[in-house]
Amino acid sequence: MIEMELVAVRIELPGNTPVVLLRELAEERRILPIFIGQPEATAIAFALDGVVTPRPMTHDLMKDLLDELGATVERIVITELSEGTFFAEIHLSVGGVAHRVSSRPSDAIALALRAGCPIFAEEAVLAEAGLVEEAEQESEEVVEKFREFIESVNPDDFAS
Repeated sequence: MIEMELVAVRIELPGNTPVVLLRELAEERRILPIFIGQPEATAIAFALDGVVTPRPMTHDLMKDLLDELGATVERIVITELSEGTFFAEIHLSVGGVAHRVSSRPSDAIALALRAGCPIFAEEAVLAEAGLVEEAEQESEEVVEKFREFIESVNPDDFAS
């Protein structure tokens, strides 16, 4: 297992699809992009921004229920990528007994933020879907240079 950090929740264009970006804390610092649903993106963004709602949202309720039952969220793990779908587990401890609960990664991440627990990914998942951070930075620079070119180009430049 490799420890990850939540880097951002973004909206990918043109489809307006939310994506959560996790980054490896050590080694290659690979980025793991996981496309998620809009409600889960909102739940993660609320947790990141410290937004407190008048009534508990679903992931707040989950955390409250676990606290009331004496359960501790130890960590979450992105365990698998199968046919384009990511899988996760929530690792809990109740009275010294370990439990694992299957989860969507987005729900597990939203809960992890509320519980203050670490996020991990299996090496096989990172090997298959992880992106090397330097390559992403380089591609962002190329895109930015292209945008600058497009903004400065004149249609007459192509007439001949």
